[in-house]
Amino acid sequence: MSAGTYNITIDQGTDFVLDLAVKENNSAFDLTGYSARAQLRRTKNSDSATATFTCTVVSASDGTIKMELDNSTTASITEGSYFYDLEIYTASDATVERIIQGRALVTREITR
Repeated sequence: MSAGTYNITIDQGTDFVLDLAVKENNSAFDLTGYSARAQLRRTKNSDSATATFTCTVVSASDGTIKMELDNSTTASITEGSYFYDLEIYTASDATVERIIQGRALVTREITR
């Protein structure tokens, strides 16, 4: 499975949620035994993450994942362009696969 590319926009100071359905050969990918993780970084080579998404396998049999940042986290992110990716992995990183990747645009909050 190769990673798809999907660019996202995160509105500063709001809750961000992305619901994903992982598929392989047009069928749901069984995520039993998998967890998910995702990070936001200023550049692809940044040593530290700007933010870490909360990732939840919603339904293993349906291959669905929820990727989230709460409003207090997005409020602390400086507006601008970033990169992110989402990986699924098994215990002890025995298997790691990147599912999706792309650019993230953080837009400035006006009402605060």
